[in-house]
Amino acid sequence: MKEMGKVVVLVTASSQEEAQKIADLLLEKRKAACVNIVPKVDSKFWWEGKLDSAQESLLIIKTKASVLPEVIKLVKQAHSYTVPEVIALPIIGGNEDYLRWVDEEVREG
Repeated sequence: MKEMGKVVVLVTASSQEEAQKIADLLLEKRKAACVNIVPKVDSKFWWEGKLDSAQESLLIIKTKASVLPEVIKLVKQAHSYTVPEVIALPIIGGNEDYLRWVDEEVREG
């Protein structure tokens, strides 16, 4: 399978407002072609040795793998969490027209 060079990045945020702020920042800086925001995600996790939970918003970010370090940096700067979730998953295929659009919209450098 051909390397696509694009990724989906998952980020959880403490609120819909924070998610909107992060999405707007990534889009304004042209580090994402599209960001979906799922407004209510019930999260359960270990934190500082204890089981915890939170209601969060989930960002689903479509971008190029080449700008992932910049995406991570921007998310960390804008995020309220000490250790924000930023997980990138490779896109191994899809609608070629959509993937070409992602290439055209994301700016490197």
